[in-house]
Amino acid sequence: MDSAGLRELLTFYADAGVDEPLLEEAADRFEETRTEAEKRAAQRQPVQQKAIAAPQARPAAPAAARAAIPDDAQAARAREIAKSAESLEVLREQLSAFDGCNLKTTAKNTVFADGNPQAGVMFVGEAPGRDEDIQGLPFVGRSGKLLDRMLASIGLDRSSVYISNVIPWRPPGNRDPSPLETEICRPFIERHIELVSPKILVTLGNPSTKLLLNTQTGIMRMRGNWAVHRTPSGLEVPTMPTLHPAYLLRNPAHKKLAWHDFLAIKLKLEEAV
Repeated sequence: MDSAGLRELLTFYADAGVDEPLLEEAADRFEETRTEAEKRAAQRQPVQQKAIAAPQARPAAPAAARAAIPDDAQAARAREIAKSAESLEVLREQLSAFDGCNLKTTAKNTVFADGNPQAGVMFVGEAPGRDEDIQGLPFVGRSGKLLDRMLASIGLDRSSVYISNVIPWRPPGNRDPSPLETEICRPFIERHIELVSPKILVTLGNPSTKLLLNTQTGIMRMRGNWAVHRTPSGLEVPTMPTLHPAYLLRNPAHKKLAWHDFLAIKLKLEEAV
């Protein structure tokens, strides 16, 4: 393989979320593919000659292979499982055991939550990144450090807030979760919010805001304005949409907008005491 091809292969691996070697020596998958193709071609030739005289129907794909692909039935299954959770510990166990979302197959850890579930305010982001996947906790990378500083600016820390994500598993290569993956995970975060029953909910960024407030309006128009999150059981929680710390790292000039949002959160918490 020439250097250009090698670069393209490494870029593909990086985009797919491959960040650790699994073997001591590199395996030439291209050579393996060529060898397997040659074997199949050699085996297929006499079979094709027979098939000219007696054509046969192609066998259907194995049922197990089809069942491994998440579909709308998995979202319905997730709703039933999540609804049955009577405590955060049970919900955590259910989520760890759930196998209906393909994101779990590439993630190292199920990222459930961090902080104090008895706190009055709950923050919800979109999905774990690389550092969160490794440590099994939300917001522990660069964006998490910025979130900690933002909390400190209004007198809060991780012992006085509760933090989770809509998606509990890191998407490979930090890609955006698909609509179906998000829909499969939705019942778990909705039940999570019901069980915590916070006085205030804070949605961090566009995806969590759109999902939990059931809106298609962008975060720049939603942020700074109080809204209401309604859970399936009818619980209504005052909700402040604000900018995601990762966005603020890329756009530091907008930190002043988040600062105004956090001041509104602080005031709301003081009124709720």
